[in-house]
Amino acid sequence: MLKTFSLVVLAALVAGVSQAAEKPDEAKLIAIISSDAPPQEKAIPCKQLAVYGTKAAVPALAALLPNPELSSWARIALEAIPDPACDDALRAAVGKLEGRLLVGVINSIGVRRDAKAIPTLVAKLKDPDPEVASAAAEALGRIGGEEPAKALEPLLASAPPPVRSSAAYGLVLCAERLLADKRAEDATRLYDAVRKADVPRHRIAEATRGAILARGAAGVPLLLEQLRSADKSCLWLGLRVARELPGPEATDALVAELGKAAPERQPLVFLALVDRGDPKAMPAILAAAKSGPKALRITAMGALEHIGDASCIPVLLEAAVGDDAEVATAGKVALARLAGKDVDADLAARLDKAQGKARQVLIELAGARRISPALPALVQALTDAEPGIRGAAAEALGAIGGEKQVPELVKAVAKAQDPKDQSAIERALLALCGRVGAACVPSLAPLTKSAESAQRIIGLHVLAVAGGPEALAALNAGLGDADGAVQDEAARALSTWPNKFPEDPAVVPVLTAMATKARKPQHQILALRGIFQHIQGNKKLSDAERLAKVNEVLPLVKGPDEKRLAISALGAINAPGALDKLVAFAADAPVAEEACSAIVGLLGRPDLKGFSADQRRAALQTAAQKSKAGRTRKRAEELLKAVK
Repeated sequence: MLKTFSLVVLAALVAGVSQAAEKPDEAKLIAIISSDAPPQEKAIPCKQLAVYGTKAAVPALAALLPNPELSSWARIALEAIPDPACDDALRAAVGKLEGRLLVGVINSIGVRRDAKAIPTLVAKLKDPDPEVASAAAEALGRIGGEEPAKALEPLLASAPPPVRSSAAYGLVLCAERLLADKRAEDATRLYDAVRKADVPRHRIAEATRGAILARGAAGVPLLLEQLRSADKSCLWLGLRVARELPGPEATDALVAELGKAAPERQPLVFLALVDRGDPKAMPAILAAAKSGPKALRITAMGALEHIGDASCIPVLLEAAVGDDAEVATAGKVALARLAGKDVDADLAARLDKAQGKARQVLIELAGARRISPALPALVQALTDAEPGIRGAAAEALGAIGGEKQVPELVKAVAKAQDPKDQSAIERALLALCGRVGAACVPSLAPLTKSAESAQRIIGLHVLAVAGGPEALAALNAGLGDADGAVQDEAARALSTWPNKFPEDPAVVPVLTAMATKARKPQHQILALRGIFQHIQGNKKLSDAERLAKVNEVLPLVKGPDEKRLAISALGAINAPGALDKLVAFAADAPVAEEACSAIVGLLGRPDLKGFSADQRRAALQTAAQKSKAGRTRKRAEELLKAVK
């Protein structure tokens, strides 16, 4: 814990001092910590000495070790300064301190791994203070070697429980050092000693992990013992070590265990097997995905989406076309996420020969994976006998099709007998043409000229998302269609044009003519809605231009709905003329509330320009008098007080 704390402090210190203009003067730092300055003024110099200190700072730092307020700060520096004088100072302090201060010094000795301190630490193993004895045990473990291990091992049987736990930890640390030095047999003996001792479970777990790894291939039986244990903590330990233990023997054992483990444990063992990254496990992974308990199959397919390749396609495809919905979904998701261009090529090659559900799944995958070589097969599938295949093909073409596929989709609309097919193809055209844009428009002519009103309506819908002058002209022509339903769709499409193309001014004359000449009241309302949306949405228009355009169409505004549209547009125009219009609308009872709210909103803007105090005062008084909404009246009164 203290070592970790030291590292954190050092990291923060390095980050801080790296920004300093120049290196601190060590002599000045030493003078500060040696002076009569209060403790809080000595802490920062101690931290700086951890980075810049040398042997010269050791005596001053050592003098702070008995100080309860500064001992930890001094130890941080003594742990970091790379000079043997620090070890001498810490060893010397052991005989002069007690309690928590002594524990801290012993911990620092462990951090520095001072082998010369071994006799002193061994003596402290018998200290009556269990915290001191425990600290000595752990410090000996950090130093490591035969002498510390020999001193610690008897404590497993004779020491009080707290010290026994620390001795076990120290022995585990010694064993780790032995294992790193290729002394696996000696390490195994220490691990086994801890495993068999009466120590806390977490110490036994640490030793068991080490015992398995130290044994290598011979540790497989002990690993399996953990995986089969009824104790969940042992199970989780086994799952961890299963990922760490190298060698084909461990892989083979996990493969065999898959067939023996309880159903609820099979996915856990399987994931450990996958995480080993051993190619030897791939046949078992594929077998698990192909058959067996449902949970295991789904887990296996989830793994294959990350580690699989084209060789996994047959197994995943078989699952994807199966009757179990969850398994099928897992198979399709894995196929959609498999990495590699060879996967795309394999799936595209299968598409031509596939039939039934497999063909539908492959089409869905072509869309999900954006497999452009599959486009010809997707077009062909639009006329398949199976409705599901036709729908999947249309959706995939909408996702990945381009300008070249538009004529094919248009032909498919004309041939479609089922309204569901027409809807699916329409959605594909909307997605595709919305992505490609005006280049699609010439290919849509057969729809707008069709004898079938349903097809003409589809054409209007698609033209509205494609955009461009030709599409706008075709929509305008639709207003004169012989079929009233087509006229209505044309009007709706024109009214929404500013939503998709807000800065296209070409729509304004069309909408103005529609508002002026429309025979149907709803068409006039739609036209005005479109005009006002353009006025609000076109960021290229100045406030003066917006106001001029509103004034142009105000004579056409009759009913409350149209007036509300005008009020909404006027409320966003930062010009005195807009305020005059809003005040006039405030006198119109059906829309007075909306006008008052717009007045308050406009005059509450911080960027007002050109409004006189009298004009603002009169407008706000109107809003305060006419509005029935308490919030609007209150805001109007607040703004009135601010008018000078």
